[in-house]
Amino acid sequence: MKSGSKQGVGGSQSKAGADAGKTIAGKQSVGKQVVVRKRPVSAGPTASVEAAVAKITPARLAAFEILKLVGEGKGHSDELLHSPRVDALSPEDRNLTTALVMGVLRWQIALDARVRGLLQRPEQRLAEPVAIALRLGAFQLLHLERIPAHAALSESVELCRAAGEPHAMGMVNAVLRKLAAAQRPGVRIHESVAAFAERLGHPRWLVERWVKAYGRDAALKICEADQMEPAPGGMFSESGGDLPQMDDGSRLVAEIAAVAVPEAKRVWDCCAAPGGKTLILARRLSGAELVASDVSTKRLAQTEARLKRYAYAERVVFDVADAADAKGVEGEFDLILCDVPCSGTGTLAENPEIRHRLKEEEFARQADRQRAILAGALKRLAPGGRLVYSTCSLEPEECEGVADAVAGAAGVVKVPVDGMMAELGEQGVLLNGVELGSAVRDGALRTLPGVHGCDGFFAVVLERA
Repeated sequence: MKSGSKQGVGGSQSKAGADAGKTIAGKQSVGKQVVVRKRPVSAGPTASVEAAVAKITPARLAAFEILKLVGEGKGHSDELLHSPRVDALSPEDRNLTTALVMGVLRWQIALDARVRGLLQRPEQRLAEPVAIALRLGAFQLLHLERIPAHAALSESVELCRAAGEPHAMGMVNAVLRKLAAAQRPGVRIHESVAAFAERLGHPRWLVERWVKAYGRDAALKICEADQMEPAPGGMFSESGGDLPQMDDGSRLVAEIAAVAVPEAKRVWDCCAAPGGKTLILARRLSGAELVASDVSTKRLAQTEARLKRYAYAERVVFDVADAADAKGVEGEFDLILCDVPCSGTGTLAENPEIRHRLKEEEFARQADRQRAILAGALKRLAPGGRLVYSTCSLEPEECEGVADAVAGAAGVVKVPVDGMMAELGEQGVLLNGVELGSAVRDGALRTLPGVHGCDGFFAVVLERA
């Protein structure tokens, strides 16, 4: 996904901030060996910067660096939080680093709004290192009760000095002190969509789309769920052991695919990475030949390495292939899972930075690619076979819009998922009492964060006559 415009107080950097943006205190440290570079005389005395770094805990220093890289589009939070640099931290520091990074990304829009109201000139654009330091401090003051206020405040000030922005130290100190002393605002009895979107750290335009598609109450629940740490699943009767770790929404799609054609002989997971759904298919369809493909050689290699840890996945065959042109794989398939790349708006709890990069015009570009993949995959669907098209998007353009456009021209019909959901209940795959009737819309699966207890997924089953 291409990076979009920044949200909130972060804006264009000053020259010193841009120079410091590559490192803190002239150091390359996230995921790499530390390399100290010579600092320009204009940046001030080295001793001052080194003294500032010495006053910053490893967890806050790592979090600052990761947030800067994410903001610059130079890495994904999940990858950076599992870099060698972070792995080398103590368990306590790793936990704090993760909490800071994910928390700031989830709450960035709300944090920026609170900070903006405390600036002498609310319209001013701050250098990005200063904006990040303020967000880190504000997040700790507002959301981490166990962090002493003086620690959050003083280390945010030192982060400015360490990043080559000593002129902003006084302002950061004053703003965070005001924030620490201010009374926390309550939730209004009658809250507008714009108000709860900002309060819950979401772009207004995106929330307005959800209100239009799902209603105000559902949109509010989605926003609230996006601000919470993803919790272990509670939808399925069997978990752990030799089953993959994955969100319940993602697993539900794979379970539906498995019961769609229980006697399938040939199965193709055509966008397989990272492999969780492939594993569910391999475990449920023990008599089938299973092909897993992906357009990315690197991602497919990682998927293959992951699946080797599961004995029941030994028969999976891996092929680098672009499903859009139906090349790279041979023959026809009784069952195809087409879980296409998408905007990921149903997964903002675990991928919070998506909301800061995404632009509305991206949905049309995504849909073009998705239609091509679905059309290509359908060319390999055998007569009587079924294809499950799915996304982790909440946007109709990427879901119903794609399925309806391609299905109408490909000679396939939609099969309601109701029967397959009932079958999962009868087989005991779903826990007793799990009610997913509201997750079926017009015969397709549509789960919503905060409403159905899992990520937001769409799935439709198509059958060739």
